[in-house]
Amino acid sequence: MFTNFFYELKDGGVPVSINEYLMLMEALQAGCTDYEIDQFYYLARSTFVKDEKNLDKFDRVFGKVFQGIEFIGEEAVEIPEEWLRKMAELHLTQEEMDEIEALGDWDKIMETLKKRLEEQEKRHQGGNKWIGTAGRSPFGAYGYNPEGVRIGQDKGRHGKAIKVWDKREFKNLDDSVELGTRNIKVALRKIRQFAREGEATELDLDDTIRSTAHKGYLDIKMVPERHNAVKILLFFDIGGSMDPHIKLCEELFSAARSEFKHLEFFYFHNCLYEGVWKDNKRRHNDTMPTMDVLHTYPHDYKVIIVGDASMSPYEIAYPGGSVEHWNEESGETWLRRLLSVYSKTIWLNPIPEKHWEYEQSIQMIKQLMENRMFPLSISGLEDAIKELRR
Repeated sequence: MFTNFFYELKDGGVPVSINEYLMLMEALQAGCTDYEIDQFYYLARSTFVKDEKNLDKFDRVFGKVFQGIEFIGEEAVEIPEEWLRKMAELHLTQEEMDEIEALGDWDKIMETLKKRLEEQEKRHQGGNKWIGTAGRSPFGAYGYNPEGVRIGQDKGRHGKAIKVWDKREFKNLDDSVELGTRNIKVALRKIRQFAREGEATELDLDDTIRSTAHKGYLDIKMVPERHNAVKILLFFDIGGSMDPHIKLCEELFSAARSEFKHLEFFYFHNCLYEGVWKDNKRRHNDTMPTMDVLHTYPHDYKVIIVGDASMSPYEIAYPGGSVEHWNEESGETWLRRLLSVYSKTIWLNPIPEKHWEYEQSIQMIKQLMENRMFPLSISGLEDAIKELRR
């Protein structure tokens, strides 16, 4: 199994050597870890991963090789608590869902949550009032309500929560992923504008011949390297409803990194607010103020925003509407600020265009973008590039 793991890591793009493999074997023989999968994971990761950019690749390979293994030993295996919790999930028919009414507007929901937190004294299962699980209350986990606050649940089930009261972890996009198609690169190349800037390091053959013939002796002429002068700011919506689109976003990210020398990227979640970040593992404590981005990168940058624009309308229109934190100013305010600085801005949406009319938030973002929203498809990307070149 360990030999197979080693070769899978190599095939998965993690730079590993036989020395690291032997080091892991020595650590296991010395008893540096018990026969628990979590302990072995951290031992193997510290042995094989020397650069944090390879953490996601390592995780994917580890999950593939050791899938389903929870414990290797003689002790009895307990049923995970999460399995039991899942059995308590509330499952309703569409007719039953339609019968449940929402509390009302944003202020009413937040006011009611504050009241419940003050009054509630114990855990609740089921029901339609208290903060609990498997109920019809607007607050809790594994239940159902048309609008509410999700508390204590790792992933969304119905996409109805207007706020999430949990710390969620997102992964960085892998910019080294192999493209499923070269068409993305071909489309991006249409935005290139070549220029020669900087130190003269490249032989100018035509000018050398011309000058040599004119002067009668060898006169070598050099010019700066020719490169794409277009500058790009790339904003990726990450996590939540964007998880199904990770592969497509990674293909776009990989293509953009290879095509543009002047490329800066940032992550955000659902809508642009007061802070963006570079590393999803540190997004809670290492963000860059959005205002600093607007002041750091000149107005001649072209901006590409990638996101499904699928969220609660409160996240766009209301202060405090963010699903994960309390934003002092609305997402609409921040998006307008971005557009006021960068006139060449487009939004790429991985959701097929035929579904856009059914999402209120998509229509709101599209209107704010003055219809400069394009599907993240080859034809949509080509139309988006034409918009950026105008």
